[in-house]
Amino acid sequence: MHEGIIDWEIDSALTVAVSARLQQKVQRKYSVEIQKLSLRKNLAKPMQESELKSLVQFACSLADVAGETILPYFRRSIVIDNKLDNGDFDPVTVADRNAESAMRELIERHYPLHGIFGEEFGQTKSQCGLTWVLDPIDGTRAFISGLPVWGVLIALFDGAQPIIGIMDQPFTGERFIASGSKSVSVHRGVESVLKTRQCENLAAATMMSTAPDMFTESEFVVQQQLGKQVNLLRYGGDCYAYSMLASGHIDLVVESDLSAYDIQALIPIVQNAGGVVTDWLGGSAVNGGQVLAAATPALHAQALSVLRGAAKKSDTIL
Repeated sequence: MHEGIIDWEIDSALTVAVSARLQQKVQRKYSVEIQKLSLRKNLAKPMQESELKSLVQFACSLADVAGETILPYFRRSIVIDNKLDNGDFDPVTVADRNAESAMRELIERHYPLHGIFGEEFGQTKSQCGLTWVLDPIDGTRAFISGLPVWGVLIALFDGAQPIIGIMDQPFTGERFIASGSKSVSVHRGVESVLKTRQCENLAAATMMSTAPDMFTESEFVVQQQLGKQVNLLRYGGDCYAYSMLASGHIDLVVESDLSAYDIQALIPIVQNAGGVVTDWLGGSAVNGGQVLAAATPALHAQALSVLRGAAKKSDTIL
């Protein structure tokens, strides 16, 4: 073979290789911009069922990685930090932080334009209108006490409402999932459709609140007034109480001082099961604050009439 032909073939091979590298570089540089343009074009359109299904599957993968991260620390001797320096106690552990970090890493890798709002590491603004709202361990006090009523909370917020909600309890193997118009529980491979109990009278209702000290003085007065009208009042439960409401085992959850990441995942789980979730004024609860969840509209109306005596509007966070 002539030397000139060899040189030409080498040059051609190098050109192809350089061209491929440049193409990859350009693709990396502009892929996010292309995604932005595509999302701007489709933001006004309803989400397709296939898109929602893919996002639910991804949300379940977030729950998987969070659970795998958390479980080695449960019922173990671990360092507990206090977020507060005012004498109150707001615990956080390496399990909380590592689980949120693991979920954030997956979101940033697969959905770089999506926002993230998490309890431990704050907010990354969305570039497409969708935000993942994360509480890696809702119920850290229960977690450090060895009680399996904590859970991983994952919501996908579209700017108006959470369109996906997951409450995952990796120790018991229970997962509660809401999307579209349905809520289901999955336990040991068995999927069950969730349905609230058809309780329509306070006198027959079972009510839960996480703790008395979550309420201000005026809030506690009306919470106790409501508690005296129900059949049974219990404390504890955190996110697990809302899941039991959606499953038909309790009828009311009354809480205050919640953040968006404490409640967003739970709203569609309860509502798709037939329940009602609002603030104490009867408005949206997506920003947290004072929250009332009820098994039926009739029960919600009765409870709301009592709680309105101490109701206030929550701050907008998202």
